[in-house]
Amino acid sequence: MKNKPAYNHIFCVFILINLSSSFVHSQVKTKVNKEIQLTFESKGHLLNTSQVFSKNNEWVVYDNRNLDTGIPENGTIGMVNTKTKEIKTIYSTSNQSPYGPGVGAVTFSPVEDRVLFIHGIRNSDKNNPYTYSRRTGVSVWINKPGIPEFLDARNIIPPFTAGALRGGTHAHSWSADGKWVSFTYNDFIIDELSKKDTSIKDIRVVAVMNNSKPVIVPDTINVENNNGQFFSAVVTQVTDHPSWGSNEIDKAFDEGWIGANGYIQKNGKRQKRAIAFQGNVKDKNGKTKTEVFVADIPDDISKAKSSCPLEGTATTRPCVPAGVTQRRITFTDKGITGPRFWLRTTPDGKWIGFLSTDDKNIVQLFLVSPNGGSIKQLTHNLHSIEGPFNFSPDGKKVAYISDNSIFITYVANGFSERLTTKSGDFEKPTGPVVWSNNGKMLAYNRYIKESSGQSYLQVFLLPL
Repeated sequence: MKNKPAYNHIFCVFILINLSSSFVHSQVKTKVNKEIQLTFESKGHLLNTSQVFSKNNEWVVYDNRNLDTGIPENGTIGMVNTKTKEIKTIYSTSNQSPYGPGVGAVTFSPVEDRVLFIHGIRNSDKNNPYTYSRRTGVSVWINKPGIPEFLDARNIIPPFTAGALRGGTHAHSWSADGKWVSFTYNDFIIDELSKKDTSIKDIRVVAVMNNSKPVIVPDTINVENNNGQFFSAVVTQVTDHPSWGSNEIDKAFDEGWIGANGYIQKNGKRQKRAIAFQGNVKDKNGKTKTEVFVADIPDDISKAKSSCPLEGTATTRPCVPAGVTQRRITFTDKGITGPRFWLRTTPDGKWIGFLSTDDKNIVQLFLVSPNGGSIKQLTHNLHSIEGPFNFSPDGKKVAYISDNSIFITYVANGFSERLTTKSGDFEKPTGPVVWSNNGKMLAYNRYIKESSGQSYLQVFLLPL
C-alpha cells in the first residue's frame, strides 16, 4: 500500500517495502506455548483493548460483561492474580439496572496501582439510560476498592466550565507516564440539539485529559455534573459536512498515544505529546472512508483559541485548544479497514500500526510514520487479522488473533509465529491480545462452555 499525499489525486498501490519476496505468505512458524486459564466464574470477564496488567504484572483487570455491547447492564469491575488466580472485586455500581449506570472498558495505570473505566451517569434509568453522551471516566485505587474518583469533570448546565466536558467519555487510554489520558467523546448538549434539529450532528471526537490541575464545577448537587481531578479538552477538529476530496473529517475515533515519549519530527525535533487517530473523510466521489490522522498536542491544553471556548456554548461543540495541530497521514484509495481496532504505535514513536486489506482482500497490519510518507506492509499472512493488535513493550513484536490462534509478528522482518494451536470457531481466542508490562505474558479472552450449556468469557494467560 503506497501513501501519496496529494489532495486531488488520492490513490493506493500495493508494494512491498524492506521485505523480501520470501516473506510473502510463507514465513509463519508454529511455536505452541502452554496457555493458562485464569478465571472460571459463571460470568463474563471482558478485557479492554490494552493496558490490562498492573504495573508489577501481578494482576489482570476486566469488567464482567459477557458481550462487548453490555456496558449498560454490567455493574462490576474485577481483577485476577496472574500467579494465584485470586479474584478481587474492585468496584460495584449502586442501583444497577438494565439501563445503567453501567461500567466497563477498564485499564490499569502504567505507573500507579489504580484503574480507570467508563462509568455511566449515576442517575441512569429507563427515562435517562446509559448512552454515548451519558458516561464519564472513574478511577479506583486497588487498595481502596469501591471508592470512585472522577478523573474528567462533567458540566451540562450553563455556564459551562473550561476543563470540564459535557457528555460521554469512552475507551480511556493512559500515556506511558500516567499523566495523560486519551479517549473518544460524544457531547450531550449537541446530542440533545440533534434530537430537535436534524441538521445538527452529534459527532464523535477524540479528547485528552491531564493531571495539570483539578476542575471544579459550580453545580454538583445535580448528579449529572461532577468535579474532576484532571483537566480535559477536545483535540480533534471535525465538521458536519466535509468537503469531498479534502482532509476534513466528520468523525474522529479509536486513537492511540504515539510513542512512550512522542516522536521525532522531520526537522529533528521531538514532539512530546501526540495522538494517532482514525478520521472519516469524503473521497472525491462523496464516499466515506477512514484514514490515519495525527494530532500534535502542546504541554498546556488550557489555552483557548480566540473566540472559541474550550467548554463550548449552548449551540456549539467544545473547541480545540491553541497549539493543537491536526494532520492527515494516509492518502489511500480504499481507506484503512478491517475488524474494529485502535491505532497503536511502537514505543519509540517511529511507526503507527493500522489494519487494511491486501491485494487478496486479507486483513493485514500496515505501518506508517507519524510524519507521513510511504506505507509498509508488515504482515503477509494467509488469514486475516481478526481483532485489535498491540505492540510489545520493547517494540520488537506485535500480537493479534488470526486463523483462530494467537500470533506474533516481528517488526524488523515481518516474520510471524503462531503461538497457540488453531481452535474451533466457538472456543477461539477473541478480542484483543494484550502484553504484560515486562513483555513476558499475553492476556486474551475465550468463551468457555459450562456443563449447563452456558458459555462465558474467561481470561487466559500465555507465558512467553
